[in-house]
Parts: sequence; structure tokens; C-alpha cells
Amino acid sequence: MKVINGIALTLVIIGAINWLLVGLFQFNLVDSIFGSLSVISRIIYTIVGIAGLWCIAFYSRLSD
Repeated sequence: MKVINGIALTLVIIGAINWLLVGLFQFNLVDSIFGSLSVISRIIYTIVGIAGLWCIAFYSRLSD
């Protein structure tokens, strides 16, 4: 379970950095590498989104 949590957290951080680039510089790293809304970029966005949903479970650990 620790491995999945680590992967999910890493993906969420990558997604956050991408949004930071979009917000500050209007530069979407995923789209620039894989193409705007290509199949691969949509898969990446989906995986990052699932990782974000997985990380919701981390809120229950804040009180520990």
C-alpha cells in the first residue's frame, strides 16, 4: 500500500506542477510533450485525476 500511496502522491505533485506552469506561464507541459488532447495526454490526465482521488484518503491520516 505504501508504494501505491507514493506513486499517487508523486502523480499529484506532477499534476500540481503542470497547473502551476499553466497558471503562471500559460504553458501546459503535458500538451507540449504529447500534443493537445491526444490519446496519451488524456490518459495522463486521467491517471493524475485518479491519483488525486486516491490522495483524498490522506485526510483521514492528518489526525494521527
